[in-house]
Amino acid sequence: MKKHLNYLIIALLGTNCLLSFAQAPKTSPNQHLSMATLYFQRAAENKALYYQAYNFARVSLDNDLQNVTDTRKRAVVVDIDETLLDNSPFEAKCILEGTSYPTYWNEWVQLAQADALPGAAEFLNYAASKGVEVFYVSNRKTIELEATLKNLTAKGFPMVDEQHLLLRTTTSNKSERRTKIEETYRIVLLAGDNLNDFTEVFEKQDPEKRNALTDSLKFEFGKRFIVLPNAMYGDWENALFNYNNKLAEHQKDSIRLQNLKSFETN
Repeated sequence: MKKHLNYLIIALLGTNCLLSFAQAPKTSPNQHLSMATLYFQRAAENKALYYQAYNFARVSLDNDLQNVTDTRKRAVVVDIDETLLDNSPFEAKCILEGTSYPTYWNEWVQLAQADALPGAAEFLNYAASKGVEVFYVSNRKTIELEATLKNLTAKGFPMVDEQHLLLRTTTSNKSERRTKIEETYRIVLLAGDNLNDFTEVFEKQDPEKRNALTDSLKFEFGKRFIVLPNAMYGDWENALFNYNNKLAEHQKDSIRLQNLKSFETN
């Protein structure tokens, strides 16, 4: 009897193990995004970096406001995604569902539920209170205009209208839109999570060149250029792939590993 009972227990345990294995989530092709997305969503350090960036932005703006020799109206130019609005739930969806942009992106945007990132709305409202014009220069598509206006308005951002929201039309390069603003305003500060948000010199450059250009502009960061943290996506990664969006996921994984800097042991 005892022998039969042991066999029964073993059989049940085996069945439970098989069920658990069958119910275990499949490995996502976007598993590499997990740590970056968790950091963005859960790390207090990430929140602190946003507060720090917008505190620097306020100090920089205050310093410029003391300049009374230039009579042109001031403007602040800001990116939207991962600069003002938190789209990390979209990244989490990609990880959990094993999908990639553009799948689910339109559905996410149309919800207009992205949270404001720490310090962003407060800083832009401060700038507006000082008579500074605020322009939102984003590579969201024009079909996303209404949802974007709705989201920004709901989160308390100032000057949210079609005049101040410049979305992508024919190119992702933002230099033309910045030049258009400069016809009337003096841009005193730019904020973004991608170096292309500041100047076109970073467009389509390889990682080494991007790093060299960053060194050459080091005194602009924290002064005129305000950088926000985003390890989830961006041209920093596209540069590794030589801006080839047609690479398969296994090819991208291989390139990521090849670009890691390790060390030799004895």
